[in-house]
Order: sequence, then C-alpha cells, then structure tokens
Amino acid sequence: RIWRDPDGSMMAAFRNPEQNAIGRTTQFRVEQDGDTLHFTAQPDVRIDATVSGDGIAVHWPPIDRTIELTRRSVPTVAKYVYRKPPGTGDGWTTARAKDAGMDEAALERIVQRLLDSDPFARRPVLVHSLLIARRGKLVLEEYFHGHGRDEPHDLRSAGKTFASVMLGAAMHRGTHVAPDTGIYDILAGMGPFANPDPRKSQITLAQLMTHTSGLACDDNDDASPGNENAMQSQSKQPDWWKYTLDLPLVHDPGTRYAYCSGGMNLVAAALTTATHTWLPEYFERTIAGPLGFGPHYWNLMPDGEGYLGGGAYVRPRDLLKVGQLYLDGGVWRGKRIVARSWVTQSTQPRVHISPATTGMTPEQFSNSYIEADDAYAWHLSALHDYAASGNGGQLLIVVPDYDLVVVFTAGNYGQGGIWTKFRSEIVPREILPAIRKRPSSAFGTFSPLRGAKEDR
Repeated sequence: RIWRDPDGSMMAAFRNPEQNAIGRTTQFRVEQDGDTLHFTAQPDVRIDATVSGDGIAVHWPPIDRTIELTRRSVPTVAKYVYRKPPGTGDGWTTARAKDAGMDEAALERIVQRLLDSDPFARRPVLVHSLLIARRGKLVLEEYFHGHGRDEPHDLRSAGKTFASVMLGAAMHRGTHVAPDTGIYDILAGMGPFANPDPRKSQITLAQLMTHTSGLACDDNDDASPGNENAMQSQSKQPDWWKYTLDLPLVHDPGTRYAYCSGGMNLVAAALTTATHTWLPEYFERTIAGPLGFGPHYWNLMPDGEGYLGGGAYVRPRDLLKVGQLYLDGGVWRGKRIVARSWVTQSTQPRVHISPATTGMTPEQFSNSYIEADDAYAWHLSALHDYAASGNGGQLLIVVPDYDLVVVFTAGNYGQGGIWTKFRSEIVPREILPAIRKRPSSAFGTFSPLRGAKEDR
C-alpha cells in the first residue's frame, strides 16, 4: 500500500504473510524521481522500484530479484454477524456460542475489531485466525487477511509442544521412554561425542523440555554455539541431533534456564530411537491420524530426519483439537491418545523463568523473557491456563477453569510486544467476559505471556 500522510509525505508498507516479508520494517517513506521510487527507513533500509504500467517493479533484497506488484482495490470491511462454524466431518462437533454459554454479541465485537484493524499500521495486529471451543464444541472459527480453513499454518515454536504430546503418546503405548530418560543414554549409539563431560549423563528429557539442559545452547544469544540460527546455518554437520549432543556443557543440568530449540529437537531423537519410527510417521500414527488432521507438513533436518524444534504446519482447526484432547484428559472422541496422568504431569510448573534462573540482569532479562513458569513444553500463566506458543502469534491456549480452548494464528513475527497480548489481554479481557457464567473461584491477576519473545 502507498498513501499520503497528513503532512503530505508519501508512505508505503509491504505485507507478504506467507513469506513473512515486510522489507525489514513496517513502514517506509517514499520518494519519487520520475519513474523511480525509493522506499527508505532509518537507519539503513532502502528498497528501489520502477513504475511499470499500472504497477511497480520492486527489487526485493531477501530473494535478490525483481517482483511485479500490480494495482488492487482496497476491499470494504463488511459488518460482521456471528455464525456457527460449519461441520466438515473432521471430528469437531459445532454449536452456536449461545448454546455453549457464550455471548455472541461479545464475540461479534472481538471479530469486528480484528476485521477493522489496519494491516498497514506501524504496529499492525495481524491475526490470521481465531478459533474457540467451549464445552467440547467448536463455537467460533474466523479467518483474516486472506487465510482460510484448509490452509496449514506455520506454528513456529508452538510446534515444540508436540514433543510433550508425542512423548505422552509413546508412554501410553508402552514405549520405554519417559521424562527421566537420559538423553545421552538413549542416544549412546550416536557417539562418541565432542566435549565429553560426566555431567552430560545427567541430562534428561524433562530438562530438554524445560530448557534447563545446561548445554551451550541459547537462542537469545547470537554468540551461543547451540543457537538455532547458528545450528541451521552451518553446513559441516547435517545431523542436528549430533550437532547439539556435541555442544559443551556450561551449567550443571537442571540449574539454568536458556531457551534452546536444539535441545527440544533432541526429544525427537529420543522418540525416533525408542520407537524405531521416523518422526513424521510417528506423528501421523499417534496424533494426526487419530485426531483426524487435514493437510499438514513437518520440517526436516538436512539429513531427512524430522525436526522438533518448531515449525510444523497444521490447520488451526486441527491445532485446536490438541487443546481439546488435553482438556478432556487425553481422550479425543472416545479414543485415548495420552494418559490422564500425563496431561496433569506435563502441564505442572517445572521451572520458574526469572533473572535468577537465567543468570541475567533484570535489564537483560526483560529483553528476552517475561517472568513465569514452564511445564513440559507447555507455558503457564496466572490465567491458570497452559499454552503452546510460537513467534508471530501462534497460540494454543487451554483454560480448564472455563472449559475453554482458544487458537490464534498470526503474522506478527518478531513483534512480541504485539502478539503476546493476544493471550495476556484478548483472552482475559474479551473472550472470558463473553462467557455468561463464570466459575465461582476468582482467576486472579493476569500476567503477560512469557518466554523468548522473538522465537516463540
């Protein structure tokens, strides 16, 4: 979009949700010199374009080639009227919100506000979908900015929570693997390992799922050798399990919190080894198949193994099923997927994230985290909920006290100050008040979603 500011300055903004491409900033100033356009932003961001017929030809730096953008009319936002989600034969029972104890007018206001939000604002709210299940029924399903029901969405780090779900499924099926399984014991066949340290034998799956392994792996530290970007950009070791296992140990296991995608990915190595099954196939057997998922995709490492550090693509409607599965004690439509005891065990607080547990100063801590608790690949808040969360606003939120499951998908990548408010503000201030009868117990003071702001 290109427009004039009130002061007459020409402004522009690029939005490509599918590729998360905005040109490194949310808005540009535009200067025109004949048929040439210069899009600039401080301090050093510049994109050049040429007027071409009824559009512009833009040289797009991330792919180093020219793309053609043609003129489009701005669609009119119609007044939203609540509608019951359709039944599609995918396992969801749908109902009107009023029949599940929710105020449909309140839901209309929430959706209308999201529809009215300007995607080209300096701090845009880019929600792609909002789904709500109450009392076991799907009562709201809406999509925004061109997204739709049958489109698998990138979950980013919300996909890490599948580590916990698949571990629970493996244990329910009798596989000899558990939170206290030693990762170097079960993967001994991949050795020998670099940087030998006797303390490595103490690292468990529980510590990997709570980011407390002690390995030199910190996604919030660009200098950390186990940083996800460092691991994925190097080409010397295509086996990212081995890459992480070879890292030095910098803290005693279980004593220091550092957000580590590579560590969560090691849970995939344990599951693959214990079940003798390729991870995407095991996901299909234990989760996607039994829950009736539609199209879905799994990220692979360079060696072809499944990556569990985040990034699975699933439909929002299917992600919501995982929350309902846990809300119902591990059962989906009469079929048990994980034990009820695992639902309880895996969503209990296991580590407190604070300046003390991260070893950071309060100022450093505030740049990367918000103080709260983690469970086994689930994230907790004062809302008495547990959630899977991913960068950009990929959220699966389970609120047992209200018999409620909520899913957001969004495109606010790298904008934790925006997308964390979906959970800390929209849910408690707008969705919960739409429930006509609240439980008698107070739900306390709400705290923002915590965790690695850029990666989750």
